[in-house]
Amino acid sequence: MVNRHGYRKCRSLVDGITLPRPFSVSALVAQLAEQRNRPIEIGTLPAGLTVNACGAWLQLADRDVIFVEAKTTPFHRDHIVLHEIGHMLCDHHSKSADLVADLGRFLPDLSPALVRRLLARTSYTTDEEQEAELVASLIRITAQAQAPGAATGTLGELESALGLWSR
Repeated sequence: MVNRHGYRKCRSLVDGITLPRPFSVSALVAQLAEQRNRPIEIGTLPAGLTVNACGAWLQLADRDVIFVEAKTTPFHRDHIVLHEIGHMLCDHHSKSADLVADLGRFLPDLSPALVRRLLARTSYTTDEEQEAELVASLIRITAQAQAPGAATGTLGELESALGLWSR
């Protein structure tokens, strides 16, 4: 579980970005790409890459690529993208050489020298995964709270959980 220091770090990172209004994950991706001065592409994970990964962030020399599970709901897809953005904002580094090797099998034209970071979302037990998940959740909560006419209380929490606010 993320401790107080970790929560303050994640809250500060989310507070440090201006969320697009109306909020959408695609608008946030475009905005972050512009701020980082490098493109962010969204792709789908090749079938069979890893059994448990539903998302991955690949930092290349000239761009970032976020991979998401192909067979999932739009709401879950958006959450996966936000989670991988959490890894970007937290500046996390991968410890998984196996995933880089697997990716090379599915994307043979990708030079290993270009790959600087790769993070795959396979579990929530590490501090980095918990931080990325918290950043994703804080982005959603903040965007929902900033939405015009946003519901509050139980109704607001239910709408946010179901993804019923503007995307």
